[in-house]
Amino acid sequence: MRLVLFGLLLLGLQSCSEEYVRPTDVTKIYVEPILKDSTLSVRAIDFDEEYVYYGSADHIGMRALHSQFKVDISKLTVNNGKHHFKNVITYDSVPMHFRAIKVVNGDLYAISIGNPARLYKLHRKSNEPKLVYEEVNEKVFYDSMDFWNENEGIAIGDPTDNCMSVIVTRDGGKTWSKISCDNLPKVKEGEAAFAASDTNISIVGEHTWVATGGMVSRILYSPDKGNTWEVFDTPVIQGKPTTGMYSLDFYNENIGFAIGGDYTEANDSLANKIRTTDGGKTWQVVADGKGPGYRSCVQFIPNRNGKELLAVGFKGIDFSNDSGLSWKHLSDKSFYTVRFLNDSVAYAGGRGKISKIILR
Repeated sequence: MRLVLFGLLLLGLQSCSEEYVRPTDVTKIYVEPILKDSTLSVRAIDFDEEYVYYGSADHIGMRALHSQFKVDISKLTVNNGKHHFKNVITYDSVPMHFRAIKVVNGDLYAISIGNPARLYKLHRKSNEPKLVYEEVNEKVFYDSMDFWNENEGIAIGDPTDNCMSVIVTRDGGKTWSKISCDNLPKVKEGEAAFAASDTNISIVGEHTWVATGGMVSRILYSPDKGNTWEVFDTPVIQGKPTTGMYSLDFYNENIGFAIGGDYTEANDSLANKIRTTDGGKTWQVVADGKGPGYRSCVQFIPNRNGKELLAVGFKGIDFSNDSGLSWKHLSDKSFYTVRFLNDSVAYAGGRGKISKIILR
């Protein structure tokens, strides 16, 4: 007879850091490793109460946030480790590369870069991803994904025609359809997007903003969950294939921030940080020539009235408490992408690692 008992250790389920009431300024950070693996290259990360989910260079995965106490009486063993599920998905025997994911009610959606683009849904009760969308085109390259609600989602990618590639679902991810270029703003020569951190899309309610980059770097905006679109110019650095916005975040319907630059000139901080207070219609350069240079991801810190921002990149981690007007360099630790749990705790992914970042 075999009996396996599953339980969660109550002690340590929530660290004191998650209950910690942080002051208005951040003076230092702590970085706690969650997963180390030399094969990881994490540019897409999400989480729920149980797991951190990620997309990497050759697989999608999920790592338990808390130890799972298991007793197997038949084998007289005790396991107090953290479950790690790793799913390598191949096409023509080559592992697919995932840089855009989203978790909705425990279900993982992930879309691959390159040709063909393949979007999978991994149900929370299954270990077998289901293919829900495929696009074959020598130019196809999807960069980012997000959802408005549990039924409606969006992914964006580089142009295959004369507009950005935009696909949407309205049935909980079961099927996806591509929006016609007749219903989208036309791209300019050399305009595309960067799959640097899965943060080219920002959603607040029914409002959606998409950051493009390259020779031209603009904002695509939809007020109605992707049904209609318009486009706004930005003053961010642009004009080269490696310049423009790499990351975008909105705190509410009006306040937004974008960061980027040129990863080949990573220390250059001219015109690489911009903010808006009118819903993306107009943008202003901030901290010009000051603060962080190229960064691949920026996020508003929750419940801080749109004042506090954290930016990460391969050159380190930076913090602002005045809407991006000034910045404090907190660490040289390298990350590609970050997402916040609350105003003190975030999860970040990079080369060879996934970590918890605690602000103090």
